[in-house]
Amino acid sequence: MDAFYAAIEQRDRPELRGKPVIIGGSGPRQVVSTASYEARKFGVHSAMPGVRAKQLCPQGIFVVPRMEVYAAVSAQVRAVFDQFTDSVEPLSLDEAFLDVTGSRALFGDGATIAARIKREVKAATGLTVSVGVATSKYVAKVASDLRKPDGLVVVPPGQEREFLAPLPVSRLWGVGPTTQRQLEHAGLRGIADVQSRSEAQLVAAFGNSLGPHLFVLANGLDPREVESDRAARSIGHELTFARDLRDRDEVLGVLLQLAQQVGRRLRQANVRGTVVRLKLRYPDFTTFVRQRKVAPTADDLELHRTASELLDAAWDRRTGVRLLGVTAAGLVDESTPVQGGLFAPAVQKRDQLLKAMDRIRDRHGEGAVRHGVEARRSNPWGPDS
Repeated sequence: MDAFYAAIEQRDRPELRGKPVIIGGSGPRQVVSTASYEARKFGVHSAMPGVRAKQLCPQGIFVVPRMEVYAAVSAQVRAVFDQFTDSVEPLSLDEAFLDVTGSRALFGDGATIAARIKREVKAATGLTVSVGVATSKYVAKVASDLRKPDGLVVVPPGQEREFLAPLPVSRLWGVGPTTQRQLEHAGLRGIADVQSRSEAQLVAAFGNSLGPHLFVLANGLDPREVESDRAARSIGHELTFARDLRDRDEVLGVLLQLAQQVGRRLRQANVRGTVVRLKLRYPDFTTFVRQRKVAPTADDLELHRTASELLDAAWDRRTGVRLLGVTAAGLVDESTPVQGGLFAPAVQKRDQLLKAMDRIRDRHGEGAVRHGVEARRSNPWGPDS
């Protein structure tokens, strides 16, 4: 979807149309969720600190999110996808992979299906969607981003390398500013430069993790299949940052944001997590995953506390943080009994409180009620200043 949250706000509030709309807060510890294309012209983008967005676009209109509305519109979009295939892998509320291989006899080739999906989504929601058609997930993703908004890009089979070659290395998944500088220092400025190296050369230059990753993507060889969403085995959120985070309080603020999102989804699905998992990625693409078993929980603050402890054990505090993720795994039904004893009544009261907070947010918006954590308030992008 094109600037999904911002596009919904502009659709529902005519006074915002044609203006720079920023979904998020403008404080130093708040993060931009998305921005309209009018705001993007000033350099505003997702995962940017709100205070930086305010500096770049002083006339920007900051809007508190309405997650329940975005989720409802996402369900409308998903209903369109389901008309064409049952092989749908959602990545978020506004993005998904579809495998339409088995749908061609009924609906036509990939380009025809893509055009129909665009028309159906527009009719159902009044919003535009950009679509990429290709033989692999990665190439389709790149294609979908090239002509936004309202784009349709088709990469014919066998032309993947040719399609990717003119693009900059920043188009490779996982290549942020730090990795991009590393590649450019090695003389690799475009994907064609990466294609000119063998896998062995890339491994020798960039290690056993990043090297194969670069080789596979640059050559359009992404072998992953579309994984239809069945019963969820885990619920998680992660954020990749435009600039590396180094301040511990800032990192903990993002963890709170992620924990709140995960907790909310757990409660919506009537499940609890028995494992809390932290994902931490450094600028050089080194990635750590740490996890801990916990009593069944859907409590934002319990998720945040455990993730913070895992962070302190994994992060060396000297290296910047490029990506953070929090996941609740080992899901069980919310009716699964929690350890009894002295604290059972407190757990039950806490569950009731959290669900009451969810109801308030559903009715009055995400900012209507907040956790009090270490004297800081929070919103969907992290603690306020």
